[in-house]
Amino acid sequence: MGGGGQQPEPGSSLYTWDEVQKHNHRRDKWLVINRKVYNITDWATRHPGGVRVISHYAGEDATDAFHAFHPEPEFVRKFLKPLLIGELAPSEPSLDRQKNAAIVQDFRALRERVEKEGLFRTDPLFFCLYLGHILLLEALALLVLWYWGSGWIQTLLCAVILTTAQSQAGWLQHDFGHLSVFKKSRWNHLVHKFIIGHLKGASANWWNHRHFQHHAKPNIFSKDPDVNMLHTLVLGNTQPVEYGIKKLKYLPYNHQHQYFFLIGPPLLIPVYFSIQIMYTMVSRRDWVDLAWSMSYYLRYFYCYVPYYGFFGSIALVTFVRFLESHWFVWVTQMNHIPMDIDHEKHQDWLTMQLVATCNIEQSFFNDWFSGHLNFQIEHHLFPTMPRHNYWRAAPMVRAVCEKHGIPYQVKSLWRGFSDIVSSLKKSGDLWLDAYLHK
Repeated sequence: MGGGGQQPEPGSSLYTWDEVQKHNHRRDKWLVINRKVYNITDWATRHPGGVRVISHYAGEDATDAFHAFHPEPEFVRKFLKPLLIGELAPSEPSLDRQKNAAIVQDFRALRERVEKEGLFRTDPLFFCLYLGHILLLEALALLVLWYWGSGWIQTLLCAVILTTAQSQAGWLQHDFGHLSVFKKSRWNHLVHKFIIGHLKGASANWWNHRHFQHHAKPNIFSKDPDVNMLHTLVLGNTQPVEYGIKKLKYLPYNHQHQYFFLIGPPLLIPVYFSIQIMYTMVSRRDWVDLAWSMSYYLRYFYCYVPYYGFFGSIALVTFVRFLESHWFVWVTQMNHIPMDIDHEKHQDWLTMQLVATCNIEQSFFNDWFSGHLNFQIEHHLFPTMPRHNYWRAAPMVRAVCEKHGIPYQVKSLWRGFSDIVSSLKKSGDLWLDAYLHK
């Protein structure tokens, strides 16, 4: 796999990796899929997943990323055909930048195995029941107010129920956003717009363009938007030292900044994301997503204004978003913040995902509470796999990792939460030491 030797098609242009790697700029982008070289410079802005996610692989081999993100590869190749400019020379290896050919070969064999064992097949009943329990929670929240009134106790109970419904809807939209439910992508996209738009009031396109970058290059500065902290936090072991040496201060610039994480993001995320989502939809003239999002707010105010009035309803939804943000931040970051966060290292797909993710122990509660993101490793390796099959893939993934000496971490839920705080504290201490002494 790593040795090249494949015969090119007659008449095709041949390139070396050195030539391909030169084309990794904003206005000049090539990438390689299955040894074929594609010029995506002009087409990248029309990429359905967003211009940034595909641009992150400019000048690189994108074979495993291509198969990870596209459940209908033959359909997608129709769009790739006009972009084909040649292929790698026979003397060139199939992998770039000294990637481990044995690891790549074993991972691709693993992918073939899980496909043959049917782990990419969906159980429709699972997702029907999951959607049903969300709609039931939404109805229950209204029933509490209709039957018992809108006193303080009832309002708190209503807020908790709505928070649970919103969090679970967040996990469900994640499934459809990753095209892991229906065989046809268009049906996934349609239901995704309904769930994230009508049930949550957000934008499907905004989520896709942001979240796919995270999956393509997890925990990599300047490529993963989830580790762009806008100078409010420093993350990992590299960034704190870089900030400290440059004498840069971040917002909570004492080394006890882990306490800011307990309060800050859950306070800021609802406001920041709401503004960003609205700006994105309007600036891109994404009227379909805007209409879906507005349908959520029309339904919400229609249901709750009779009990709380307009401003009271705004206060309620703000409180619900605050509670939901705590749920979202702690669950999504327990798998990533304590892991390796650094600049681009150009690792193979398996290694890159494993150093940036870890799992949380399986239980019925952990599966439900995290939307099966306690199997973050399997989700990152196979993002289009239905989540109810992660547990079946996990032993196979672990075996490949053990074979190649790649750490496969599994923690308790409490350990996952506590590691967030200890990791942030370590980053703060590294920054303080570099700021004072280097």
